Amino acid sequence: MAKIQMTILALILTIFAVSGCSDGETQTRSMEQIYAEEGVPVRVEEVTPQAFVQEKEYTAVLSGIIESSEFAMIADRIDKINAKVGDYVEKNAVIIEFPTDNPTANYYQAKVQFENAQARFNRMKQYFETGGLSQQAYDDAEASFRVAEANWDAVKQSVLVRAPFSGVLTQLNVRESDNVEKEDKLFTVSRTDRLKAQVWIPDTEIENISVGLPAHAKWQGRELTGKIVQVDRSADVHRRAFGAIVEFDNPSSLLPSGTTADININVYSNDAAIVTERKNIMSDEFGPYVFIVKGNKAEKHYVTLGKTSLLSVEVLEGLSAGDTLITEGQMQLESGALVKIISDPTAHASVDNSTGNENSDH
Repeated sequence: MAKIQMTILALILTIFAVSGCSDGETQTRSMEQIYAEEGVPVRVEEVTPQAFVQEKEYTAVLSGIIESSEFAMIADRIDKINAKVGDYVEKNAVIIEFPTDNPTANYYQAKVQFENAQARFNRMKQYFETGGLSQQAYDDAEASFRVAEANWDAVKQSVLVRAPFSGVLTQLNVRESDNVEKEDKLFTVSRTDRLKAQVWIPDTEIENISVGLPAHAKWQGRELTGKIVQVDRSADVHRRAFGAIVEFDNPSSLLPSGTTADININVYSNDAAIVTERKNIMSDEFGPYVFIVKGNKAEKHYVTLGKTSLLSVEVLEGLSAGDTLITEGQMQLESGALVKIISDPTAHASVDNSTGNENSDH
């Protein structure tokens, strides 16, 4: 649109360049003459410090800050399921029940062995406390009881599958009456008040990544804030990249666990940077430069550039706050050229090029 406006302006200047008749002949000034006499039409903006952020974008799967899956310890039929996906479950709550008569589990045998070992240990403990039992005999009885107790706990866990910690049931891979094989995945419990993601950083970018850098996770218009909590110091041989763990607050479970999100890591920020669009910067054999307005003339300034972000670039030297930067028409300029500042046609004020004062349009 801006280019079209500049073209229209040039055509208007050409039309007005047709001077009055002299001896029946029409004299036309060239564009070079118009520019020399009236100035090259340009648009400008005042340079002001602004916040500048450089981000690196990655893609990763979000998961609960703590997440654990339970697998079948025996092959059998699912007898009962006591929760559904989305439920909050307490630690050790029974989520899935298998039949207790499964011969592989030895449920009743383990239960009897445990009860017998417990009763024997309680008797030995009483004898020991009254001095009627040696330390060695007491220790043997306790060891037998602890083994039976561990076996009984393992059998119970194989038949009554419990939540490993308090959290949200985020996956349920089976239904009641399903037949499952040993080591089939049954369910997943997650803590989703916080989420984490592992991103993979190429070696060309790893020097910019460090613990504590702020980050954002974006998914379907929703956004979480967080930071990097871990950065690997050796590359994964298969991915040929460095792993980094990012954690995010997830109030009200705004983003569900398991979603693939865009992860933006803020690798650089400057709250008072001099920033301009890349299109305003040109280059020659001496380096990048811009044009600013001094008085009513263009002045060429070589600049030192810093970080870039999308269409913007940070200017470290050569451009200062308060400078009047030429943003359109600079391709027609050379240092010292007369310029004619034109205002945005949608604006309500224009800048008088000779005085720098604002005048109301009528």
